[in-house]
Amino acid sequence: MKNSVLIGAILCFIAAASWGAMFPVAHSAFKHIDPFYFTIIRYVAVTIILVPILLWREGKKAFKFEGKGLQLWFFGTMAFTVYNLFIFWGEDLLGEPGIMVASVMEALMPMISVVIAWVIYRSRPHRFTLLCVFVSFIGAMLVITKGDIGAFIRASDDIIPSLLIFIAVIGWVVYTMGGSKFSGWSALRYSTLSCLLGTLTALIIVIGLTMTGYISVPTLEVVQTVSPQLLFMIIFPGVIALVGWNVGVSILSPLNALLFINFVPVTTLVISTVQGNHITVFDLVGTFFIIVSLLSNNIFVRMIQKKEARKRAGAKLRHRVS
Repeated sequence: MKNSVLIGAILCFIAAASWGAMFPVAHSAFKHIDPFYFTIIRYVAVTIILVPILLWREGKKAFKFEGKGLQLWFFGTMAFTVYNLFIFWGEDLLGEPGIMVASVMEALMPMISVVIAWVIYRSRPHRFTLLCVFVSFIGAMLVITKGDIGAFIRASDDIIPSLLIFIAVIGWVVYTMGGSKFSGWSALRYSTLSCLLGTLTALIIVIGLTMTGYISVPTLEVVQTVSPQLLFMIIFPGVIALVGWNVGVSILSPLNALLFINFVPVTTLVISTVQGNHITVFDLVGTFFIIVSLLSNNIFVRMIQKKEARKRAGAKLRHRVS
């Protein structure tokens, strides 16, 4: 039991740290290649790796959709089209500040999932959780606006990329929540098939953008130039983080796994500092707000769960006595 928990913790840590590292790594690649082809090359490679692994582990039967093909396509599109294309597109449009904006938005995922569950499932969160959501959004706004909301609003060039990143993050939250509809499937199967369908959708979109002239096919020389970044993105944020996170969540539970999301902006800050990127005090304070809100809400939810468990245990005991 202890070994499995340790494995789950390591997998979630590696996934979160990989996600935090991918933004500064991608930023360095965008100096040579557009984010669309960078993403497509990356996830076509990830799909090529995952498909034979699934075939080897679970056989041909694992590739049957079992009547869930439309759902699988939808959730795969949310993750591997909406999330992956939009988040790097927005980061690239923002330039260097986009590194921290994308990372902080990523760290908001647990809080965004609370809001989505409230809106869609009418699951109203506790007031304390809502306070944590509010604090986390304040932190995000500090990073996005650099403390000058007026200038941000006037700069329409920053609003659209930030909105793209926000929509991207919502896409990944929807994908994560959609995993519950495939409870009988392994993490590898859900990851592989959703990645396959979502990447096909993204590929069609990229081909369409290429035909309109908005982007162009990168040369072999360009691909070779960004090959170190691509290799990292394929192996760590791609294969290992994608499958590892889903496995880690199944071992630790979503509540415990969400704690590791704190490492996303922290990793981004560290790598950005090493790369010499400009880090403002608003980046630091905003990241601090988000981490504190995530930790506080996690602790609060644990306390509520323990209290409810004691109530249930007491009710069972009284029922036995009577």
